[in-house]
Amino acid sequence: MYIVSFILFVLCILFPLFHTFNALKASKKIPSYLEVTPDKEVGMSILIPCYNEASILSTTIQGMKQLHYRNYELIFINDGSTDETMKSLISELELIPQELKKPAHALDFMPVRQIYLSSQYKDVLVIDKENGGKADSLNAGITYATKDIVITLDADSVLDAKALSILNQVFDDSSVIAAGGNVHILQGLEQTRNGFVPSLGKMKQIVRFQILEYLRGFYILKAPLAKSNALSIISGAFGAFKRNVLLEVGGYRQTIGEDIDITLKVQQYAMKHKGTRVLFVPEAICFTEVPESWKDLYNQRIRWQKAFMDCFVLYFITFIKSMVTNRVSFFFLVDSFLVGVVSSYFTGFFLISLIVSISEISWKVIQFYVIGSLVVNMLYIVISLIISNQYGFGYSKRNLFAIISTIFLDLFIFRFINLFYIMVGSAAYFVNKEGWNKVARTGRDYYVEEVYKQSA
Repeated sequence: MYIVSFILFVLCILFPLFHTFNALKASKKIPSYLEVTPDKEVGMSILIPCYNEASILSTTIQGMKQLHYRNYELIFINDGSTDETMKSLISELELIPQELKKPAHALDFMPVRQIYLSSQYKDVLVIDKENGGKADSLNAGITYATKDIVITLDADSVLDAKALSILNQVFDDSSVIAAGGNVHILQGLEQTRNGFVPSLGKMKQIVRFQILEYLRGFYILKAPLAKSNALSIISGAFGAFKRNVLLEVGGYRQTIGEDIDITLKVQQYAMKHKGTRVLFVPEAICFTEVPESWKDLYNQRIRWQKAFMDCFVLYFITFIKSMVTNRVSFFFLVDSFLVGVVSSYFTGFFLISLIVSISEISWKVIQFYVIGSLVVNMLYIVISLIISNQYGFGYSKRNLFAIISTIFLDLFIFRFINLFYIMVGSAAYFVNKEGWNKVARTGRDYYVEEVYKQSA
């Protein structure tokens, strides 16, 4: 058991170092898509599933007004909300009912009650349908979409003004079939005389933890995985796909982890169609709300882990068969499952057994483990901050104390809380595969227009 724990510990050191090195390497190169100036704007359909989102819709709609792009349509899908979501959409968008027609190439989804067009905004469509879940709503949106590229957003996601223009450059390359955007946290912005800037000040500590976590997740994990053609998760908060590919793979599956599942479907499509690629685009940014209570964070992370385990079980045979030949399979099994899940249980068992034994050797082993893991995780955090700054999302000196204190608390507290979430979520999947626990929205006004002036 100790030998297995040691092997897993070594893997837990090697893979973060591998990701960190490749993330630094990737951040220093100008991607080819930024050197392209497309002759025209490709059409984009932006899908926003809504279930009880009345408190955030005003911010979402306000954000869309600031986009530096013309050739797009915006599709809200009301998934049988029980609050004032539909009423808010009618009021904000001045909706007019349309004749109900089901387009060709339809995916499966719950019945649509009514289709609406906005009389106030060009190319804004609302689908009012019976409740079927997020995947079901996205399938409805894909079916009614009329543009070549489908953008999927959460209802609390607000696009940066230049995000669609950057994606237009990305999809100018016909080999790109999907791309994941970069996600920053709405609560991580602070209003100044010059607009909104990244900040850790005046934030709840739970939000600060997540700000650093998102920087690590996107700049240190997604960037190098995409560079290695091994990206297995395009965030549901901001993803872009060719519509014909989504139709060909059968759309979204009913699962609590629709973003992982659709990414794996698209990656399987890429395996069969040589020369196609799935990218991560750090320059294309959206902002999203994160949980501000430990209860909401717990519910969110348990759902995320159940989603991971659901896809692990569903694709396990495929992963095993292609582990040597396919990088997605290799990194999903070894990095995400062995290092991410199995090592969590072994870490807990290993540390508890060493502490209980209370011998001189066990304390030396504990010291070695603590020092080694702290150094690696410290490197992880610092490099993610450096890369973030390179992409123009840096923190000022007045955030220094908040950054240092958050790093310290992250190393000694939050990462162990995350281990707990992983262990509980993984085990809970085999007890109850369901469990979509909606995170409460703050209903806060984020002054979206100012955010976009800052990023323009």
